[in-house]
Amino acid sequence: MATIDLTTETFDETVSKDGIVLVDFWADWCGPCKRFAPIFEQSSEAKPEIVHAKVDTEAQQELGIKYGVTAIPTLMAFRDGIMVFNQAGALPGPALQQLVDAVEGLDMDEVRTKIAEHEASQH
Repeated sequence: MATIDLTTETFDETVSKDGIVLVDFWADWCGPCKRFAPIFEQSSEAKPEIVHAKVDTEAQQELGIKYGVTAIPTLMAFRDGIMVFNQAGALPGPALQQLVDAVEGLDMDEVRTKIAEHEASQH
C-alpha cells in the first residue's frame, strides 16, 4: 500500500481507526523530509497492514498547528486512535522499523490504563 495524503477533513477519521497509522508531517522545501520520503514509502510497502499517511504542512497548516508540529519532518504514530509516538527528525530505515515493531508490540489495554490514571491525577 502506498502512502496516503491527509487533510483536515480526513485526518481525524484516519487516525481514529483501529490499527496503526503512521503520519509524516513534511514540506516540499524541507531537505530532510525529501530524504525521509523514500524510507517512509519503503515502510509502507513492507508493512501494508499499517496506514502510512503524509501531511503537507504548507497545504494543511492548521493540522500542524493543532498537533504542535514545530519542526519537520515530524513523525507521529497512532494505534487504535491513541497517539503513542511523536518526534521531530527524519529516521533512518532501521530506526523506523524499530518504531513500527515497538508500536506493534504495545499492550493497548495498559496504554489506556496509564492514560486514565494520568487524566485522573490531573483533576
